[in-house]
Amino acid sequence: MIVRFGFVAMSSQVPNASPSKTMTVKAFQQIGQPQLAMKKIIRIAKENLANTKRILYHALAHDIKFYRFSSRLIPLAGHALVGGRDFVRVLLPELKEIGQLVQDYQMRVGFHPEHYTVLNTPNNEVFAASYKDLIRHVKMLAAMGLHSGHKCNIHVGGVYGNKEDSMERFLSNFKRLDARIQAHLCLENDDTTYTAAETLQLAETAGVPMVLDLHHHRLNHHGEKAEDLWPRIAATWAKEPFPPKIHISSPKSETDARGHADYVEVDDLYPFLKAIAPYTDQVDVMIEAKQKDGALFELMEQLRQKEGVSVMNQATIRI
Repeated sequence: MIVRFGFVAMSSQVPNASPSKTMTVKAFQQIGQPQLAMKKIIRIAKENLANTKRILYHALAHDIKFYRFSSRLIPLAGHALVGGRDFVRVLLPELKEIGQLVQDYQMRVGFHPEHYTVLNTPNNEVFAASYKDLIRHVKMLAAMGLHSGHKCNIHVGGVYGNKEDSMERFLSNFKRLDARIQAHLCLENDDTTYTAAETLQLAETAGVPMVLDLHHHRLNHHGEKAEDLWPRIAATWAKEPFPPKIHISSPKSETDARGHADYVEVDDLYPFLKAIAPYTDQVDVMIEAKQKDGALFELMEQLRQKEGVSVMNQATIRI
């Protein structure tokens, strides 16, 4: 089984390259002139995109072909202050450059929209805002020229007093989405509410791929083993151009089990990979540790010492 590793948004190795520089509502209002404030948003967004390109080149130099974009590339996108301003159109040249880089080097990229993007909400206004947020993310991917294999990963959402009803509402609200938006979505289990088994049930019914988060699964399950669910999870990726993907992080501490540690403990991942290796050709692993690419490099060093692991390059192993 081939295992490729990726990291999220920021780089702990590339200095002064944040792709998530922002602008507060207060700062926007203090400028006093909306047009000047809009120009500042565009300037910051262009800087974020330039830093994203720097990080992608850094990733490629270290054989990393799997990367998650920041969802904060465009400050205040979707906020009432900026109305319906189409920042994607303004930023099209920069987005095209990034997309061309991704395509030229056959990278796998995507987004993880913020926690307020909730499809199973009973509130129509929240649903409408969530839908608009997904449209913005997909428009950025489209502007990059990227196909639907490059996903927007979301969680199921809240319980709202009745989990069964909320699961049904997720499915009914999912059907309300444009097919182009549906095609870019994948669904992830969370650490408090929807277990991997419940998320898998919804993913299978909706016809979208499921991302298994191992850290979340250990915190939230009903006794199911991740490796037992894996064949069904992997099957949700059967029609996709990329292999199944999982998320990995380690608990921050005994008192903050849900928080993410700086690095990944190798034994939080290796036993699972070893268990699924006999019947999985390839899997992509997104590292969600605080040290980002630094955690990836450290994990590669730890895996190098494990029995049955051969290192293929700086970010890929074979088990």
